[in-house]
Amino acid sequence: MTGRGGVGEPTVATGMIHGRFQPFHNGHLAYLLGAAARCDRLLVGITNPDRRHMRPTPEDPSRHLPQSNPYTYTERLMMIRAATGAAGIAAVEMIPFPITEPDLWPDYVPAGTVHFVRVFSPWGAAKLERLRAGGYRVEVLDADVAKDVSGRQVRAALRSGGDWRSLVPPAVAGVLASLPDDHPLPGR
Repeated sequence: MTGRGGVGEPTVATGMIHGRFQPFHNGHLAYLLGAAARCDRLLVGITNPDRRHMRPTPEDPSRHLPQSNPYTYTERLMMIRAATGAAGIAAVEMIPFPITEPDLWPDYVPAGTVHFVRVFSPWGAAKLERLRAGGYRVEVLDADVAKDVSGRQVRAALRSGGDWRSLVPPAVAGVLASLPDDHPLPGR
């Protein structure tokens, strides 16, 4: 990936997206590809990397609950690696990103990194403001696009035996299907 920004879209050296990726789905892949097109190097921040440090947020009161976070940091890392590998995106690095602990952000995010966000909810708007308040340059992607798939939707399909495979990249479906049967939310 070498600065594939289109006409009028500035290319930045290092960009970053972030999310819980519970699990990584087609909407996340579109988000990643949109950011990757605007930078030479993309960091993918996996939030809530440590279950012991999850914090409730008033803008999304269920995001810290165990049923909203069935996948470990490593399982999410494997999903993203599989999806980016299948998409042929090489200049991507996955990192933990403690989104609810702004004092720690400088320990994870290099200075000068541009954060790319999508705002589909009050939580998305809160993150945008928190990142800006933290002194980061933030660019909103897909401001006029509606959210077409959510992690909640994918988890519900997995739990009910519904069609979850059409909601995730094929490479991620392979990772989910490889999880053991005793996993809290295995692919079926």
